[in-house]
Amino acid sequence: MLPEHLLSWMIFFPVIGAGLILLVPKKYPALMKSMALAATVPPLGWAVQLFVQFDRWDGGFQYVEKVAWIRAFNIEYHIGIDGISIPMVLLTALLAFICVIASWNINQYVRGYFSLFLLLDASMMGVFCSLDFFLFYVFWELMLLPMYFLIGVWGGPRKEYAAIKFFLFTLVGSVLMLVVMLVFYFGSAEPGSGLHSFDLTVLADQGAHLSLLQTGNVRWLSYLALLIGFAIKIPVVPFHTWLPDAHVEAPTAISVILAGVLLKMGTYGILRISYPLLPDMALRFAPYVAFFGLLSIIYGALCAMAQKDLKKLIAYSSISHMGFVVLGMSVFTNTTAINGAVLQMFNHGTVTAMLFLLVGVIYDRAHHRDIDRFGGLAQVMPVYAGYTGLAFFAALGLPGLSSFISEALVLLGSFQQYRAVTIIATSGIILTAGYFLWTMQRVFLGPTKEQYAGLPEISLREALTLTPLAVIVVGLGFYPMPVLNLIATTLQQTVALVAH
Repeated sequence: MLPEHLLSWMIFFPVIGAGLILLVPKKYPALMKSMALAATVPPLGWAVQLFVQFDRWDGGFQYVEKVAWIRAFNIEYHIGIDGISIPMVLLTALLAFICVIASWNINQYVRGYFSLFLLLDASMMGVFCSLDFFLFYVFWELMLLPMYFLIGVWGGPRKEYAAIKFFLFTLVGSVLMLVVMLVFYFGSAEPGSGLHSFDLTVLADQGAHLSLLQTGNVRWLSYLALLIGFAIKIPVVPFHTWLPDAHVEAPTAISVILAGVLLKMGTYGILRISYPLLPDMALRFAPYVAFFGLLSIIYGALCAMAQKDLKKLIAYSSISHMGFVVLGMSVFTNTTAINGAVLQMFNHGTVTAMLFLLVGVIYDRAHHRDIDRFGGLAQVMPVYAGYTGLAFFAALGLPGLSSFISEALVLLGSFQQYRAVTIIATSGIILTAGYFLWTMQRVFLGPTKEQYAGLPEISLREALTLTPLAVIVVGLGFYPMPVLNLIATTLQQTVALVAH
């Protein structure tokens, strides 16, 4: 049975866990890790229950909680979920649980690491549940601090540079979002009270009529500012340069969260804020969005092909695969492409999580990620090679695995509106197959090098982090309807709003 105020419990349960960890004496690191794991279990269980019990025929918001927060400015604690947000809530809860297990080998500043990780978990969950623009912005900003420290303290040799670069890029996007938020606030008036409002549902209803947005070029400038702010988070080329550095220097679990959840916040922000609040501008900018989606697909794939560092290769592949999400979101003629885009958000989260976890496994053993220095690992670590092969084939879109369905839907839908762009985008699939198969050949095939002959096979703990993701990747590859049915009604309403 689901508890009352369920979404609040899902957001703040990790915060309670973080607070309790801070009270544990330093000499009990194992207890801190166990408490962190325990703090992620109930949100995962609730997320699964939500997924099962969610009314798929209701395109509106469910499990809504709304109370006054800062009355003087009509700011409310307003949360709820719909078909767009619930896959992201489930993905966040799942990856947070897996990443605590993947972080079990963290032995430096254990209390700080796991308390910050749980704070990051809470802020991510808050972003996907917020229905008040101010509350959304608070959680969005709150996410920056733990991520900054998790990279800057527990990262690799250039961790300070990567953390500062991540922080500054994201901060620029946040400032742009703040300006637009104030434009909407001061241009709005809540029905009945006449007060200014941050309520996203109210702002969506009034979006075409807000007073400040009828002045000069404010409307398209507001949309452009939001688009750039969210494009930095996705990241879309040319706003992507922070991502490879952040991925390479971040600990394994933080790379998983970064690629699996944080990148999706950019596309989620466009769906939740940009499209409902400025639907006419969404149509006006759609061709440009499609072009930059194509640019990300091709550029990311070409950069991935040139990498020698396995982790950096996967980082650039994330840019390429998120380009398919951006391309699909640019199409409003029918719901096929945008359904594929949101499905790809979920699928990419699971596949790329597997990829970064697998990089962490081999790095813990070989202490490097240089692709050219490996060789013949399939003979030494056959189970690890099997997991890696599955993740590689899923990432390149092999039929029968999850990414094939979502990318196919994106291409089928976008072809009806942007034929030339779609035809060129398909070359990204060929490039992806090229660099993943080439990597597979260099790392796992051929004679085994002597220095790797004694590498231990994947452990039970590592297999526990990978197996749930592998099951999802295979399951959704054969039957994607559980997620497609979840998102279809809400997306149909979003497309109708923009088209109208």
